[in-house]
Amino acid sequence: MQLQEKALKAREMSRHQEQGVDHSAHAAPADETGGFRGVFYGYLPCKEKDCDGFKMTLSLKPKSNYLLVTQYARESSREYYDKGKYAWDEKSRTLLLTSKKDESVRKFTIQDDSTLVLLNSDGKPMAGDQDDYTLRRSDKAKSREVHIH
Repeated sequence: MQLQEKALKAREMSRHQEQGVDHSAHAAPADETGGFRGVFYGYLPCKEKDCDGFKMTLSLKPKSNYLLVTQYARESSREYYDKGKYAWDEKSRTLLLTSKKDESVRKFTIQDDSTLVLLNSDGKPMAGDQDDYTLRRSDKAKSREVHIH
């Protein structure tokens, strides 16, 4: 059965090559977001009293959709979800998340293809060490300790 499938695929491929059929368009990205997608993780500080910080997972999906999950760093803490659209500005290297819920905007600076740093509402760096506000892409991170699920 497997041998028959291989033979049929090979026959089909050679027939397409003879007819000059070009399949390279199928390999192109389906949307304008290109390769800037993935899941980013981080453990961020918290300014609230009795708060040890919170975990943040940002999933940048196709068609410029995102899912942001935040969870306070304490046992059996509830997860908070936010969905919306994302866009980035190549010139300023800024990622903008616009929430579907209330149209609020979160901003990140793009350090490289695997690192995002949270900015304040004015688009300026957060006070303190910028490493504390960093999200790293899951497939490039050295550790998965911050993974929520």
